[in-house]
Amino acid sequence: MSGKRIAIVQSNYIPWKGYFDLLALVDHFVLYDDVQFNKYNWRNRNRIKTREGGRWLTIPIVQKSLQQKIQDVEAADRFWMKKHWRSIEVNYARAAYFSEYKDFFEDLYLSTREKYLSEINYRFLTALCGLLGIGTTLSWSRDYHLPEGRIERVVDLCQQLGANEFLSGPTARPYINEPLFTAGGIRVVWMDYQGYPEYRQLFCPPFIHEVSVIDLLLNEGAKEARRYMLSAKISRPGAPESQEGQARRS
Repeated sequence: MSGKRIAIVQSNYIPWKGYFDLLALVDHFVLYDDVQFNKYNWRNRNRIKTREGGRWLTIPIVQKSLQQKIQDVEAADRFWMKKHWRSIEVNYARAAYFSEYKDFFEDLYLSTREKYLSEINYRFLTALCGLLGIGTTLSWSRDYHLPEGRIERVVDLCQQLGANEFLSGPTARPYINEPLFTAGGIRVVWMDYQGYPEYRQLFCPPFIHEVSVIDLLLNEGAKEARRYMLSAKISRPGAPESQEGQARRS
């Protein structure tokens, strides 16, 4: 029987390939940005690969209070995008597909005019999904009327979207109350990020998996990038099984 699977995750800035695997494996992806923003996370920063190892690219933000929601956080200046693009340009100039995507990324960065972090993240997420061929529907949690309670909100959101499966990352295990989901007719499915193959990456060794998906795109190109992602081997509920998945079952 076919079903509908969703994921509910806070928006991240130019996230790693695992974030896009989660995106590719669901029918609907909700950006959970009407919750409190916390410093030193992936909401406004990510890493690229450099000769010295991983380097942070951080969007400077204005945090007006400790209770401020992600959707209300603003970028602190209008120059961060030029600095980030310059860092990518300098460190990936010799990547195999840099010349092919140079204009795309340069325009993506330098034409950014969004003021709020959530909207900036959405801009980059949708652009990168386009390159990767991921057509999952995206929406914001602020678009729905939700009840009180950390888990109750998530269960209710699943129900509003008509989902019977909720795909979650492994770090959520300590606070996910599976019986609440079960009572609501929703099965919890856990993402496993083990088993990523290495690809040709600049400045190796060491190989670093925990960098922005931009690293994968510039080194392998969009057509080959999905081969190095777990979603290429797993299907969404009701979707045709991949050839690799059929081979494992035969």
